[in-house]
Formats: sequence, structure tokens, C-alpha cells
Amino acid sequence: MSLLTYLDIGLALLIVGVAVSIVAAQDLFASVVSYVAYGLLLAFVWIRLYAPDVALTEAAVGGGVTGVLLITAGKRLTALKSVAPEAQPGLAFKLLIGVLATLVAGALGAVIMSLPEPPPSLAPKAAAAAAGAGAGLGNPITAVLISYRSFDTMLEKIVLILAVLGVWSVGSDKAWGHTPAPFRRSKPYAPMVFLAQMLAPIGVLIGIHIFWVGADAPGGAFQGGALLAAMWMVTMMARLVEPPRVDARWLRLALIAGPAVFFMAGLAGELVAGAFFAYPPGFAKPIILIIEAFMLVSITAALPMLVAGPPSERSEQ
Repeated sequence: MSLLTYLDIGLALLIVGVAVSIVAAQDLFASVVSYVAYGLLLAFVWIRLYAPDVALTEAAVGGGVTGVLLITAGKRLTALKSVAPEAQPGLAFKLLIGVLATLVAGALGAVIMSLPEPPPSLAPKAAAAAAGAGAGLGNPITAVLISYRSFDTMLEKIVLILAVLGVWSVGSDKAWGHTPAPFRRSKPYAPMVFLAQMLAPIGVLIGIHIFWVGADAPGGAFQGGALLAAMWMVTMMARLVEPPRVDARWLRLALIAGPAVFFMAGLAGELVAGAFFAYPPGFAKPIILIIEAFMLVSITAALPMLVAGPPSERSEQ
């Protein structure tokens, strides 16, 4: 076996070990930290599978935004300690769950191992369809997402908006229009302020770069938007900026900008190209870049709002 094979085996064993530590950890914070490490390790796996676009998304969302979201949720759960704990499942029930999980994992593994060699793939058809749409993009991932499965991509952004609305709906009626409850220190913390001041400008530039090169290289709106959202969250945690009011008009416009422009482009395709979400020859690439730019805005606005939480009467006006 080659050195890379040994590295792959070691990476797989490390991921399994970290996954076990997530479940076995008694402390919530330790479990979340293990989860963040798990997401970063998965990013390396996607790199080894030659999927840099997915690796960027996993690192930004799985190892970054989701980690902050879980830490914030864990902090807010401390307010429920006074509630009487529910009855814990017995040993027999735990063993049953473990056996069932093992059986499901074994069944999935058996299905994967039984696939023919080479395994079936729709990649050639997807690539041909994306090329036939005249996208003119150098990055095949972006071409497939925007040209070949554009309707699914638009729905993914709508799901983010619905998630934000779900978070906001948890707040009380009296709190509507307020800002989310603070999820950071009541007073600025000097090391965090220094980190935000140093990291945020660099992260914003990298996020914009990842978005811009996404047409011809690994990257795109989601990867760049996730990085920009992370920088916004860092500045809010450092109290350099405050969370916006949930009824702010600019925030609402930012949230719906991506799906709205995407949908209008799809309707325009019916008129000028003869099909829903079709692009006219010669204009596909600039149209796709415009769609990606507005999706970047929506993603940058939605992810921090998911972390910030519902509006609260305790928020600082």
C-alpha cells in the first residue's frame, strides 16, 4: 500500500474516534468542540475525494457556522437547568438502539460494497446537460448547480429563509421587532475584539474571492457567503456590531434577494430561451454570475440570523 493509503486509513479511524467522542462526551461544550473537529476532518475527506467545492462548504458550515450555532444553543440551554430532568432510558433500551444502529450501518455498508465496478454514475449526462445549456463556466460544479439542477438550488436557498422564519417565530409577540438576545459577553472582551479586527477584514476578502472565482474554480456563492456570514458573527460576538432588528427592511430584502432574483431569471428563461430556468446562448455566464451575487447576499444574511436566534425583549435596543 502507498503512503496515501495509510493516510486515508488513519484519517478514517480518526474520524470514527472523533464521532464516538461526540456521542460519549458528558460535557456539552466538549461534545460541540468534537463536532467542529469532526466537520474539519470531513473537509479533508472531501479533498481526498477530489471535491474541493464540497470541502470548502463543509469547512465553512460544518466546522464553522454550525459549531457556533451549537455553542450558542448550549449556552441558552443552561437556562433550563431548573426544569426537572426527564427519566433516562434504561440499559436495555440503550443496547437495543446500539444494535439497531449497527444493523443500519452494516446494511448501508453492504449496499455500497455490492455496487458494480465501475459504479453507475449520472455524471456524464449531467456534464453534457450543463454544457448544452451554454453556461460557459469553467467550474463544472457551478454549471451543474445553476444550469442542470437550478430548481433544486433555488429551493435550498428558500429552505434557509424558512429556517430563519422558524427561528424568529419562537420569539414572543411582544418581542417582535426587537433584536435577537445577545449571544456574547455583555461587555467587549479585548482578545475577542482584537481577533475580530484582525480576522474579519481578511475573511471578507477571502469570502469575496471564493465567490468570484466560483465560476471557473472551486468556490461559489454558498462557500463565499458562509465565510462572510462567519465574519459577521465574529464581529457581533466581539460587539463591534450589534445584531439587526428582525423587522429591518434591508434585512428582509437581503434574505429574499437570492431566491427572488433566481426565480425571476427562471421566468425570464421561459420567455427568451424557451424553457423555465434556461439561459439564452451567449448570456448564460453573466446571468449566472448575477444570480450567484444575489444568492451570496441572502446566504450572508441568513446564516447569522439562524445563530443569533429569535427576537427578545432582553435585547439591547
